[in-house]
Amino acid sequence: MAQLSFEFPDGSVKEFDAGVTTEDIAKSISISLAKKSVAGKVDGQTFGLTTPLEKGGKIEIITKDDAEGLTVLRRTAAQLLKAVLADSFVDIRFGESTSDEDGFFVDTDKQDRQVSADELDGLADKIAELVKQNVKLERKVLSVADALKQVDGDPYQAVLVRKLAKDDQVVFYQIGDYLSLGEGVVLPEAKALKFFKLLSVAGAYWEGKSSNPMLQRIYATAFFKKDDLEADLKQRQEAKERDHRVIGNQLDLFFVDPKVGAGLAYWMPNGATVRRVIERYIVDKEVNNGYEHVVTPVLMNLDVYKTSGHWAHYREDMFPPMDMGDGEELELRPMNCPSHIQIYNHHIRSYRDLPMRIAELGMMHRFEKSGALSGLQRVREMTLNDGHTFVAPDQIQEEFKKILHLMMDVYNDFDIKEYHFRLSYRDPKNTEKYFANDEMWNKSQSMLKGAMDELGLDYVEAEGEAAFYGPKLDVQTYTALGNEETLSTIQLDFMLPERFDLHYVGEDGKEHRPVMIHRGIVSTMERFVAYLIEQYKGAFPTWLAPKQVKIIPVSEEKHGDYARKVNEKLRKEGIRSEVDERAEKMGYLIRDAQTHKIPYTIVVGDEEVKNENVSVRRYGHEESDTESFDDFESQIKNDINNYSRED
Repeated sequence: MAQLSFEFPDGSVKEFDAGVTTEDIAKSISISLAKKSVAGKVDGQTFGLTTPLEKGGKIEIITKDDAEGLTVLRRTAAQLLKAVLADSFVDIRFGESTSDEDGFFVDTDKQDRQVSADELDGLADKIAELVKQNVKLERKVLSVADALKQVDGDPYQAVLVRKLAKDDQVVFYQIGDYLSLGEGVVLPEAKALKFFKLLSVAGAYWEGKSSNPMLQRIYATAFFKKDDLEADLKQRQEAKERDHRVIGNQLDLFFVDPKVGAGLAYWMPNGATVRRVIERYIVDKEVNNGYEHVVTPVLMNLDVYKTSGHWAHYREDMFPPMDMGDGEELELRPMNCPSHIQIYNHHIRSYRDLPMRIAELGMMHRFEKSGALSGLQRVREMTLNDGHTFVAPDQIQEEFKKILHLMMDVYNDFDIKEYHFRLSYRDPKNTEKYFANDEMWNKSQSMLKGAMDELGLDYVEAEGEAAFYGPKLDVQTYTALGNEETLSTIQLDFMLPERFDLHYVGEDGKEHRPVMIHRGIVSTMERFVAYLIEQYKGAFPTWLAPKQVKIIPVSEEKHGDYARKVNEKLRKEGIRSEVDERAEKMGYLIRDAQTHKIPYTIVVGDEEVKNENVSVRRYGHEESDTESFDDFESQIKNDINNYSRED
């Protein structure tokens, strides 16, 4: 029998008979390794544990301890879920099923009605029964023709068969009487799937396109260990309590309605207030740091984006151009930088003008896929806290440090502490997608690194994460759902000044090329508000809260006038206060103020009217304190002026 040669990660080489399985190879090393093994990988291609191997190469044994091992377990769980769904609903059809670091899902479609959340526990019981029986998942290989016959009547599976076919072969798994289309390597038997949870159902467009049918997506997760599952479910509950979409609805901050435009946020008065406070704050902060604020159009001639390179690099993320009928094509801007370049280029610039700092709350539009849209975090229309500084080359490092100091000062005011820095470089092995200038890349990357080292800040270096026109510093944080995202960025750009032929007149009277620094301090208003909602769980600090004070008269007839007098005084001081005049019981009104997470609730009754006092209850506190109105006014103004930080 032919021999196959396998090289292991430690460099050792062993030979086995052709047709050997990953399981056999693991057993040859140790019984303990075999027990932990879930799959194998030869020259980067993953194989099932019991799949005969026909070629040798560099081999890895994937175990339960590996991230890929968890993926294999979850793919197995998805196959078992499909099997019990097919057994429970004769007319069910299947879209995609996949697994990732967040769990797995299966897309379904039924002719009469979709699968409901109430049916998940029953389906989980059926999966548990298959696990108890240790049902086998037997790998079958069909030709494309036979595979299409097998899925006849299911239009989604027919598409997937063609997508997954390789060399006229399609993998299926026999699970009892059900033959399931394979979408990746799975375990050969079900016994390892002891700890899983069917989580929820939601709508999902077929292939992520809003023009396609809406399917029902069943979300679930699975782990090898009970403790891991329990920890994950606990984290999910915490994320649910912080989910900005849920809190946004509870506090009436914003809504997104696909019927009037998917990915387009409508800001309700409460949400608009939070946004307005942030906008006023950041504009004042930037002006005080030497920025000049501008307003530029949301539309621009497409030729400008061709010059900038955005059309070549980001065309798929841009909306289709608008033909104006006279040869001009206008484009909804996906980026603000070309607009600020026009501001710079409108006058002749001198070295005395530099650094020239331009900032704007600039509205942009991105052609996001329907399936990627999520609350305020992924939208199609957004307003970026954008800024661009034009500097002489010898000013780069100093300006970079000033921007970084401004950024960290802002984070302090918003009480943002959990973040880390990432220096994003171009991929030296794949330079085609980047601006072609090796000297520029080497010089600018070393400048950023030098500035970070000089400031003594910790950072990670990430090749391949740079913008196409230059390296950048990204400030990374995590959403309540555990997803890493970029909150702020500082980017060096030597390319756009060259493409737009930007100049400044130097001290020598000659023209010189400036360098452009892109920076966003608080990201887009949409993403930043989403981030803050989740960080604060909707309990905004007083300075940001949409309603800062709720005043409740014990009796409208006896105490209403005094309540309105207190309200008028507070509002004259710029405090967002209102009187609750609803004819409801006192306990209900106080609980309602707490539910809506209003920082201060004031109750006024006979004693308060008589002594011109107020009874104050802070959000999250059970007890109230009686104090003079002047003392309360001083207290809340101090709270607001200190950005709700402790003295």
